[in-house]
Amino acid sequence: MSLFVYMIRCNDQSYYVGVTNDLNRRINEHNDGLNSNSYTFSRKPIELVYFQEFSDNLQAFAWETQLKKWSRKKKEALIQENWNKIKELAECNNESSHKNYKK
Repeated sequence: MSLFVYMIRCNDQSYYVGVTNDLNRRINEHNDGLNSNSYTFSRKPIELVYFQEFSDNLQAFAWETQLKKWSRKKKEALIQENWNKIKELAECNNESSHKNYKK
């Protein structure tokens, strides 16, 4: 059985990341607003902007968890398939970065 990790853009321009075994059904559920407690309920309509299929459940859930931690800029780079930007955004540039270490 395949799992899909997906990202949708909500009407308020926020992003939602999820995992499902039936992508079409899940997108329809988001747009139909069946669960009033869900994040997307008041943010319809939604638009599917990214998905990836996995045959390994552990990999799918690990990817979903990782994506949920990404910044908005990094998510948008993924949507645009801008791999150089993703790499740039992944680099540590804070004060304690090894790049700032002087011997």
